[in-house]
Amino acid sequence: MAGVTINIKDIKDYIGREIGTSKWVEITQSRVTKFAEATGDFQWVHVDAEQARTELATGRTIVHNYLLLSLMPKFFDQVVTFTGLEYGLNRGAENIRFLKPLPTGSKVRIRLKLSGLQEAANGGWLANFHILMESEDGPILKMALILLLVAAENTVQKTNVHPLSTDQHQGAAIGL
Repeated sequence: MAGVTINIKDIKDYIGREIGTSKWVEITQSRVTKFAEATGDFQWVHVDAEQARTELATGRTIVHNYLLLSLMPKFFDQVVTFTGLEYGLNRGAENIRFLKPLPTGSKVRIRLKLSGLQEAANGGWLANFHILMESEDGPILKMALILLLVAAENTVQKTNVHPLSTDQHQGAAIGL
């Protein structure tokens, strides 16, 4: 279950506010290795712990930056759940900045803020979320995530439409 539940009718109340912070998650070497297997990115800085021990300043391998990005849906869903939605769609990410390398074995979390809201042509909202990912040693990634959020026409759900679960990123929901 997410930390904050926001009814889409009340989303304007959150503009400019930090919505919340996700739980800490440790990025293990096992997760990094599985990501390397899934993507084919076997650069030694990510997967060769022995070479990293002698050649990198931290003595540890470095987490793939795109692995960090791929965790956004998990973290987002820990922070917020929207009610009153017919659907939500991922409209993209902007200004993604990787601020410093993250050694494997570090813990990360995100801070989520609604930085802007714009009415969309279909009656929904284009919501711009500022996301700051941090480790225990400070910020490591920042980005803007744009989601199209469309309110349900009424509070009674149609039988052929499934309401969004707390895992809003499944299927056609948010789509990240």
